[in-house]
Amino acid sequence: MQPLIKNRMNKLKIKNILKLTAVLLLFSLDSYSQSTITPEIQQTVIKNGVGLGSVIAVTVSWERNKSILWAILHGVFSWIYVIYYAVSR
Repeated sequence: MQPLIKNRMNKLKIKNILKLTAVLLLFSLDSYSQSTITPEIQQTVIKNGVGLGSVIAVTVSWERNKSILWAILHGVFSWIYVIYYAVSR
């Protein structure tokens, strides 16, 4: 009985992480989609925008630690933290 409950809880956690990642990714894309941007500004936003690795890192960090400071730090490390999380799970 216990392994069945743990399995269901793990599936719910994964679904929640995926939903939060999708929302954060869509929000980050939507915040830069203005029609009054010049090409120079658009290139700067694309170069300095929020990357997919940062969104995943922040989401996973928040689910694991529930700390904004850790989430920001892990967002800076981006893919490095995502790989660490995948290996350490």
